[in-house]
Amino acid sequence: MTAPGPLGGRLVALAPIAAAGHRAVVVTDFDGTLAAIVGDPAAARPVPGARAALARAVGEFGTVAVVSGRPLAFLAGHFGDVGGLVLVGLYGLERRIGDRLVQAEAAIPWRPVVAGAADRLASGAPAGIEIERKGLTVTVHWRRLPAGAAWAAQAVEDEAARTGLVAHPGRATLELRPPLAVDKGTVVEELASWAQAACFFGDDMGDLPAFAALDRLAGERGVAVAKVVAADDECPPEVVAQADVVVEGPAGAVRALEELSAAAAGPGAT
Repeated sequence: MTAPGPLGGRLVALAPIAAAGHRAVVVTDFDGTLAAIVGDPAAARPVPGARAALARAVGEFGTVAVVSGRPLAFLAGHFGDVGGLVLVGLYGLERRIGDRLVQAEAAIPWRPVVAGAADRLASGAPAGIEIERKGLTVTVHWRRLPAGAAWAAQAVEDEAARTGLVAHPGRATLELRPPLAVDKGTVVEELASWAQAACFFGDDMGDLPAFAALDRLAGERGVAVAKVVAADDECPPEVVAQADVVVEGPAGAVRALEELSAAAAGPGAT
């Protein structure tokens, strides 16, 4: 086995992940981590180098995954041809197994409930508020209308009370999801159930369960873990406080992925 290359400076906390190589799991969020946050959710794209960095990581680590609040179809549209990459959408409610889309069975009865909530939200939303329909979840965006935050908060609270859906905050967003024990943390624990090392790259409140899962893996099983935050001016302080490594936005996350893979490959690797 080739000895891993050095990881120093701001990335030294990732050295145990590089050393574990194919015994390690590398998981990353999408929005704010591999892609810049934009006003129109449909316009988000991976930053330059993201696909190549993921493809290289697949060759160096046991499991590499993108776990996102985006629908699986959206993720597959950007990363579906990266062989060996695990794609998990809607916080674990959707995933790709082989060539198939598999949805969490417990979530499927909630689809019409979510659709009804989305219809009501769309009918009352002020101009500039985006209602993003994701099938099993719905997200209210007010980035293009900051003054709409109060309307969004009240409307989402009303729908949660009416339907039993649960509200989850994000960057200038509120999302309604089925009341199921599924989130990025449960996905990380499943993906890393066999691993000796695991890391997660994130940037927002929805990534906190993944960081908590890493803490549990470290405390209960002695897994070597690292929490990487792709930070910018909007990154919640609660998220930055969890970081073992802080990088500068999505471009910094991609560079960290590249350096992590290079370190795992060992000195002299190209």
